[in-house]
Amino acid sequence: MTALVLFVLTYLGIAFGRLPGLAIDRTGIALLGAIAMVVSGVMTTTEAFHAVDIPTILLLYSLMVISAQLRLGGFYAWSARGIIPLLGRPRLFLGASMLLSAGLSALLANDIVCLAFTPVLIHGLVAARLNPVPFLIGLAVASNIGSAATIIGNPQNMLIGQRAHLNFDAFVFWCLPPSVVALLAGFLLILFLYRRQFVAGPESEAAHLDRRACWPVFNRQQTAKGLVAITALIVLFFTPVPREVSAIGLAGLLLCSRRNDTRKILGLVDWHLITLFCALFIVVHGISQGDMPTRLMTFLREGGVHLDNPLILTGVAAFLSNIFSNVPAVMLLIQFLDPGDHRLWYALAVSSTFAGNFILLGSIANLIVVEQAATEGVLISFREHAKTGIPVTLCSLLILVGWIMIYG
Repeated sequence: MTALVLFVLTYLGIAFGRLPGLAIDRTGIALLGAIAMVVSGVMTTTEAFHAVDIPTILLLYSLMVISAQLRLGGFYAWSARGIIPLLGRPRLFLGASMLLSAGLSALLANDIVCLAFTPVLIHGLVAARLNPVPFLIGLAVASNIGSAATIIGNPQNMLIGQRAHLNFDAFVFWCLPPSVVALLAGFLLILFLYRRQFVAGPESEAAHLDRRACWPVFNRQQTAKGLVAITALIVLFFTPVPREVSAIGLAGLLLCSRRNDTRKILGLVDWHLITLFCALFIVVHGISQGDMPTRLMTFLREGGVHLDNPLILTGVAAFLSNIFSNVPAVMLLIQFLDPGDHRLWYALAVSSTFAGNFILLGSIANLIVVEQAATEGVLISFREHAKTGIPVTLCSLLILVGWIMIYG
């Protein structure tokens, strides 16, 4: 009973995003839940340690190191500036920016892509007297959709791939088609919703154009190291070498640098997200002890909710992802999935990621774009994001449902 109470309180705290009277966020709440599981005697410290899925954490950490290498090499800013010449044709520029952010997000952390692209895009858009809002929303939407296509596109996909032992190529084969169609649909919806608003509006008047000095200078050698590392990693994914071993080995090689000291590289690792993952592993393990998962599954089936049906799973995952956020939702749902039925895991990966576009709080990438934009003087409200995010998400989920039905 103690585990159940702590689990419910933790997930309610994550859903609300704060605790009254305390300056604490979702990561802090998850960490408090994990600590309470140990302090209350639900599990020992040794059990808590073993509850953390080390291979998933290693893979996540390693990809953050590779992304840090590319960021320090100025690759992201250089890539964004490469499409600036298309600003004379706003619709073409929107398509190019969404395609670029989606492609990079499929191979690297979508959060990093948004962090690096936002100020560069704003500067170019303001200089061209265009309204940055539709393009920045397109950036967030595309990074979320693109990250659904591969195992390494986002943290929840990494967890799903590790837990179900999914092949990299099979994952891409199943998840890429709905992601591509959803990306096209998102592009067309933004074109329609902002068809008369591409010209600069009041949101862009306060944008600062002197931030270029803060952008990383492009370094061909450092960027090449990062690109070679990610290419080698994908190649190694097709070998019997465990993914986490390949990733951590390549991350170790990147740390052997004469230019970038260790503190500089590790300073770009998202320790906040890693802490969230570790804490949630412990919290979910606490509720998994005993017969609680079995009783919950029985309750759901009696209510007509069968998670072994990919269509129902898609709806449940999308719903929970917008209550708890997609990572906690995925950690909860994977307890009930059959490891042998890979289509369930694919559906969970795509649906939980697509759901991140629904509202501003549904994805860290959304928040990064909005917060970065605010520092540049561009304001994107909750309502403004929802105007695009809700129809894009609903359309994306319908595309996924259609793909599930076609695929059988």
